[in-house]
Amino acid sequence: MDEQLKIFGENIKKLRESKKLSQEELADLGGFDRTYISLVERGKRNLSLKNICRFAKALNVKPYELIKNIK
Repeated sequence: MDEQLKIFGENIKKLRESKKLSQEELADLGGFDRTYISLVERGKRNLSLKNICRFAKALNVKPYELIKNIK
């Protein structure tokens, strides 16, 4: 697994959980399929910039917050 994708997924999951959202609720807010959320959180999907921005909007954070700790 790509370490950068793993960290990104962990960031998504932490933010989602801190906002008390289920994967399904986040999927609805971002216009994603719930299975896509699961794959992203497990570091199994390489996202486009557009999808990173969609996640940020759904989580009400700046996009850079989703990529912090990635080297």
